[in-house]
Amino acid sequence: MKKYIHKLILLGGLLALGASCDSEAELTTLKAVSFPSAIQVSSSSLVLTEDTADNTALLISWPQVTFPIAAPVTYAIQFDLIGDTSGANAWQKAKRIEVGSDVLSKSFIERDLNKIATDLGLEPNVAGKLVVRVEAAMDRKIYSDPVTLTVTPYEKSVVFGEIYMPGSYQGWAIETAAALTAIQKGIYQGYMTVAVGAGPGFKLNTARNWAQFYGAGDTNTDLKNMSDTDFSLPGSGSYQIKVNLNTSKWSFTPYAWGIVGPATATADQTATDANYGWNHSVPMSYDHQAKTWKVTANLLPGALKFRLDDKWDVNYGPADASTNTINKDNGNAYTINEAGTYEVTFTINETDPATTGYPATATCTIVKK
Repeated sequence: MKKYIHKLILLGGLLALGASCDSEAELTTLKAVSFPSAIQVSSSSLVLTEDTADNTALLISWPQVTFPIAAPVTYAIQFDLIGDTSGANAWQKAKRIEVGSDVLSKSFIERDLNKIATDLGLEPNVAGKLVVRVEAAMDRKIYSDPVTLTVTPYEKSVVFGEIYMPGSYQGWAIETAAALTAIQKGIYQGYMTVAVGAGPGFKLNTARNWAQFYGAGDTNTDLKNMSDTDFSLPGSGSYQIKVNLNTSKWSFTPYAWGIVGPATATADQTATDANYGWNHSVPMSYDHQAKTWKVTANLLPGALKFRLDDKWDVNYGPADASTNTINKDNGNAYTINEAGTYEVTFTINETDPATTGYPATATCTIVKK
């Protein structure tokens, strides 16, 4: 009898082992996944120029990759030098751009592609080689075959100069008008606040005089030399203004730094929302002559820090609360110890945040009046 029992135990073990092997055979990591066809590029030879920096330079598209699991596939694009795509450290220096889930194409403007090329080491005004491939990820990452691009990047010009923005918001005094600073060749950017009750009209002057200026053309956003028609903003508030003399256009974006934290919230506000101070910024106004953001506010004991446009995408807190230096994306805050009226300032060197990002540090003052 023992002989038969031992045989049954052995048979059961073999069946269990067989079932285990079958189960493992179903694991997705053992099933081959690949790009069904090659990726496509709109051009394999690209000459980039600063004058056309906002134009689309390259479109990359690829086929859908099917994994054994029914779930979104996340795609990314990698650029690298040919010499860095082989060996033990292959693709380790690549520039990787996240594209998103189930997205099958990505376009690049000349400015962005130029930065990728120069960051990887291509010389300006000289044709060089880059390779690009697409990454597909779910339970693992797989890659397309690379495509070689010939790219001639440009060297970004060092730009200087300002234009000026006299208007109703400051009494049309050209001597004290807000300055817009050159951020690229022919492109100027600055910040200003229209106070409640101030008119929305303004002009754009090339010097601090009225010898030459621009007013509105066929539309409010068209620049027309020596036009008597004022440009117009929507009304009170703070704005980022951008003027492109290359295209004779201007644009505006609502834009304001603010203070945020429990120190900014009243008892009535926290009674209905305990986190009101963290959820609602108090906007600051831009002092275009001092080139700093300011607010005078009644503060309560509690924490205070700074963020942009009433969102947490860009925020600053002090790494060391004993100093006036504040650090990007730092989770710390200043502590207001005594209730009262305070003047708070925030000063930041925003050269061209859309292209270069926001600086690592800014400065502030918090003074009880």
